[in-house]
Amino acid sequence: MNRAARLLIILVLGVAGIPAQATAQPRPDFATDALTIETERGGRLDFTVELALTPGEQAYGLMFVEEMPMDHGMLFVFPEPRPASFWMRNTLIPLDMLFIEADGTILNIEAQAEPQTETPRRSAGPVRGVLEINGGLAALLGIRPGDRVLHEAFQTAP
Repeated sequence: MNRAARLLIILVLGVAGIPAQATAQPRPDFATDALTIETERGGRLDFTVELALTPGEQAYGLMFVEEMPMDHGMLFVFPEPRPASFWMRNTLIPLDMLFIEADGTILNIEAQAEPQTETPRRSAGPVRGVLEINGGLAALLGIRPGDRVLHEAFQTAP
């Protein structure tokens, strides 16, 4: 297929609302790890997370994922604490975004981020990481700002 034909297909798929990158860009092979959230009320919630460590992995994130087990998520880890902003352009499922300070404390939560939008979701200050879990799960499990994330990225591994 020549370049013009490929470009036409990408254009048609984009107009039809089908993400053109879904077929053009394979999903990265993310490493996985265990993570625990310790609530202020003494609860311990265990998750299996994919790790988004490189700029390429962080740019791809959970794009095109159609479903995720309730005890899974994705942890974005930054080299240094910084303000963070995320959007959901090619994300297909609603997510809760937990913005995490360098010491593992959850600074703020963006609940039920609407999929397939470019609305920025921002941290309330500098963060070392962001945990994305299924939308509505933070409220369901009682996860709140001030709770702690236990993981080696925050030097809080259990």
